[in-house]
Amino acid sequence: MRGLLATSIGVTCAAALALPLTPPADAATARPAPATKTAPTGTARATSPDTPTTHTTHTTRSTNATRSTRTTSTLPDLPGSTQSLPLTPLAGDRALGGTGADRGLSRRDVHRFSLLGVVWDDPDTELHGRVQVRTRPSGAGAWSGWQDVETHNADHGADPGTRESASGRVRGATAPLWVGDSDGVEIRVHPDTERRTEETAKGTRTLSTIAPLPSGLRLELVDPGAAPPKRAPADGDDTVNAEDAEGPEDADGTQDADGPEGAEGPAGSVIPGMTAEVAETSAANAALAPLGALEIPALDRAGTERELLALRGTELTAAQRAKPYIGARPSIVTRRGWGADENLRESGFRYTTQVKVAFVHHTASGNGYKCSQAPSVIRGIYRYHVRSMGWRDIGYNFLVDKCGKIYEGRAGGVAKPVLGAHTLGFNSNSMGIAVLGTFTSAKPNTTTLNAIARLTAWKLGLFGANPQGKTYLKSAGGNLYGKGKNVRLNVISGHRDGFATECPGKQLYGKLTSARSTAARYQGR
Repeated sequence: MRGLLATSIGVTCAAALALPLTPPADAATARPAPATKTAPTGTARATSPDTPTTHTTHTTRSTNATRSTRTTSTLPDLPGSTQSLPLTPLAGDRALGGTGADRGLSRRDVHRFSLLGVVWDDPDTELHGRVQVRTRPSGAGAWSGWQDVETHNADHGADPGTRESASGRVRGATAPLWVGDSDGVEIRVHPDTERRTEETAKGTRTLSTIAPLPSGLRLELVDPGAAPPKRAPADGDDTVNAEDAEGPEDADGTQDADGPEGAEGPAGSVIPGMTAEVAETSAANAALAPLGALEIPALDRAGTERELLALRGTELTAAQRAKPYIGARPSIVTRRGWGADENLRESGFRYTTQVKVAFVHHTASGNGYKCSQAPSVIRGIYRYHVRSMGWRDIGYNFLVDKCGKIYEGRAGGVAKPVLGAHTLGFNSNSMGIAVLGTFTSAKPNTTTLNAIARLTAWKLGLFGANPQGKTYLKSAGGNLYGKGKNVRLNVISGHRDGFATECPGKQLYGKLTSARSTAARYQGR
C-alpha cells in the first residue's frame, strides 16, 4: 500500500473478426515490447524503434542576455518518436530555494515534440517534489513561462500482481503534459523539504530533511507523429483508398515493411496499407463497423436495442429482453481514426468479465489543446504510456475531448470488457473514461459532460448497469482499500472513489451527479 507524505499535496490523476463479448480474462498471450537501447553519455536516447540513437554536440547562444544550451543532432525529424534525456544535478535555484539536490536540464534545443513527462526506475517510488518545465514553440524565439508537471501519477496503472504490472518494464512517472509543437526545453526538479519537531532537554526544535528523489530520472519528450487518415470507408464499403490507408512510417517516410502489404476485409477485399496489427485491432469492432473504419457511427435507440440482443441476447434475462435499459450508441473514433501505431503496443487483447463501474478521470495534461489536436494528444499519451511508462497499451478504455468527441482507448473492442490500467486496484470489471484536460480549477463544459453521459448510458447498458445505482468491486490493493476488500461504489465513480487522489479534479468530480442522472435518462429509466 502506498503511503502519502504529510508534506505532499493531494494526489492527482493524471491509462478473429468477431470475438465474444465476454471472453476469459488474459485471453491472449502478449508480445513483449521491444527493449530500449542504452544511450552513451552525451546522447539523446530515443526509445522509439523508428528513432536511432546518435551523438549530439553542444554549443551556446545568448538571447536577451539569457544563455542557453544549443543541442544539434543528426536525428531526422521522424513521425512518432520519443527523446529520453537523463536529468543531472543543478546548481542552487533561488526561485525554488535550491538545495544542491535539484535535478534538471538547462535550456537546450531538441527535436520537435508536443508532450512531455518525467520517468524513473522504480514504479513503487513516488516523486515527492516539484517538477517545472518551460518550452519554446517550434520556430519561435520566445520561451514559455514555467509550468508545473503533475508529479503524482501512481494512482494509475495495472492492478498489483497482474501480468502487466509484473512485466519488469513498468516505470514510475509523472502525468504527461501537453505543450504543443516545441523544439526547446528546460526542466528543474526540486525535492520536498520534510519538517518534523522533537522534544529536547532545551525545548522543542524543528528538523528539516530533504526528501530523496527517485533514481533514474529522465525527461521524456514525445512527438505524437503524423495525423490520422482522412477518410473512413463508406457504409458497405470495406475498402480504403491507398492514399488514405497510411500505416506506421519508417524514417524515410515509407510504409512499415514489417507487416503484410494489405489485410483482407470481412468480404475478402484487400485494404491497401493495412498491417495485420491494424486489422486485428479493427476486427475487434467488426460487429459495429466495417474493417478499417475510422469511426463507429452513432446508432439510434431502436437500433441499439437490436444490437444488444445480437451481442448479448443469450445472457439477458427475460425482463431485459422485454425492456432493455440502454442508451443509444454514440459515435466513437476508432484507434485507426486517431492514428494509433499498433506496432507500439503488445499484441493480443486482455479482458475482464463484465463492466460494473465506470471510473471517470482527467488526464492532468493541461487544457491548452485545440479540439483538432485531440488525436495528437491521444497519440502522445499512448506513446508515453507504452514507451515511457512500460505499459502494454494506453491505460484508459475511452477518452473524451473538450468538444465532446469520444475516442476508443485500449485495444480489444469498444463493446467488450477490455481490461485497462486506469484505476489502480479496481481495473477488473470496470472501465476508465479519461477527459483530456485538467479540472482542478477549470470547469468541464456541458458538451463534455453529455459525452460522458452518452458513453456510460450505452456501455453500462450493455452489461445491465444502472448509472444511478451502486455496486461492489473487490479491491486488488491500493492506498484506500486493502487487497480483497469488497467496496461499495457508485456505478459512475470518480477516480478518487477508489484511490486517494484528486483525480478527476474537483470541478469534474462535482459534476458526476449530473452525469449519472443524465445517463440514466438516456437509458430510459
